[in-house]
Amino acid sequence: MSLRTAPRPAPDPDTDAHAEARRRHPVDTYRPVHRMLLFGIQHVLVMAATPISSVFLVSATLHLTPALTANLLSAAFVLSGIGSLLQSLGPWGFGARLPFVMLPGGAPLVLFLSIADEHGLRTATGAVILTAVFCFVVLPLFSRLLKFFPTLVIGTMIVIVGVNLVKVGALLITGRPGTSGFGEPHALLLGLATVGFTVVAYALLRGTLRQLAVMLGLLAGTALAALLGRVHLDGGSGGLLHAPALMPFGTPQFNLVAALPLLVYSLASMAEATGQTVVNSEAVGLRLDARRDAPRTIRGDAVVSLAGGFFGLPLMVTSGENIGIVKLTGVRSRFVTVAAGLVLIAIGFLAPVARLVNAIPAPVVGGTALVVFGVITVLGVQLLGRAGLDDHTDTFIVAVALAAGLLPILLPGVYGQLPPTPRILLESGVAVGAFTAALLHALFHRTPWVSRPAKASAPPAAEPIAEPQT
Repeated sequence: MSLRTAPRPAPDPDTDAHAEARRRHPVDTYRPVHRMLLFGIQHVLVMAATPISSVFLVSATLHLTPALTANLLSAAFVLSGIGSLLQSLGPWGFGARLPFVMLPGGAPLVLFLSIADEHGLRTATGAVILTAVFCFVVLPLFSRLLKFFPTLVIGTMIVIVGVNLVKVGALLITGRPGTSGFGEPHALLLGLATVGFTVVAYALLRGTLRQLAVMLGLLAGTALAALLGRVHLDGGSGGLLHAPALMPFGTPQFNLVAALPLLVYSLASMAEATGQTVVNSEAVGLRLDARRDAPRTIRGDAVVSLAGGFFGLPLMVTSGENIGIVKLTGVRSRFVTVAAGLVLIAIGFLAPVARLVNAIPAPVVGGTALVVFGVITVLGVQLLGRAGLDDHTDTFIVAVALAAGLLPILLPGVYGQLPPTPRILLESGVAVGAFTAALLHALFHRTPWVSRPAKASAPPAAEPIAEPQT
């Protein structure tokens, strides 16, 4: 799908012609409530490991009390649910009206922890709030710069995102290199068996059950884990309901210098949100104008992050793995992720449900993630194929951008000797790859003094051999 610039202002999504086109598209169709709920639960099961692991990482790194940890976990689920509703429904220009699910971001989480470790948790939450406001301020300028993010750049970025996510899924199975449990055989068995269960379900089942193959594979993997004694239900303490508390670390403190790494990263986050909007529209088969619709996604991310900052959370972002589920299952209705958002909110308020979701072993979630994240990589490859890589210059641009973006992903710690701020920025492979591709594309395609080789020409067709006269 190309990032096209309309010759006249794009119509508002709520105008008659555009609204009529949307009403005819499967992304805006309702399904029976019980089916939407099942598909929504499938989305939740795939993404639930991220808010859980994010909160536990914050808790372990910053030595939080169990009460604070429970409060953050509740807030993470509730805000993820509210964000999913906002992105899926798109009220008042907030949200893309696409099947998106939101969660606490990965790279922003690292920056949040770095700021909290150096300046304290109150400054870290203040940095999140400042960054959300910053996104609103710079969004009009960023929208004008979207012409520098054509399909070639977006496709490169999505491939890097997919590879990075596959690595994340693999680490859920194996554990981190150097730790005592790295590559433990039972964990490998559970991860690979979950992949196998998913493949078998997709191959043998039909109709709705086939569309639920990801969830069925995850449930089968969890059942195998229970047989192996790897599922541990935490009885926990407390009652049935648990509501997140406002400002759990106290009143946020605002420090522009401390927030600078997160502010700079937000530019890359907006570029990634643009790419996810494009690839999500590809997954549902809806033709969108990125210059009109990507800002809706970014505004949704920003307003949920703003609220999350007051509940002690890092930046909230749209979830790439759920785009993979949409593509894999073919269920394109955005009301499925509306159902997922309602389920997430319920999990956030119902303490026993959160503990039940938390009982799913990490290797099982990792096995599911490998399949779903692999689909994200394929979507990026499809975008690159449409960008026309028969042009030698475009091939060169993609090659350099992939090398720059994949380096910190495939070789962690490569920038470890650099000062903190440039190290944090360079270690974001998605940001490095996206900006490298955008810069090279602008250099080769928008500057007249740079020579460009011609497109690769197809070899001449062989002339037909004349048949002998009889």
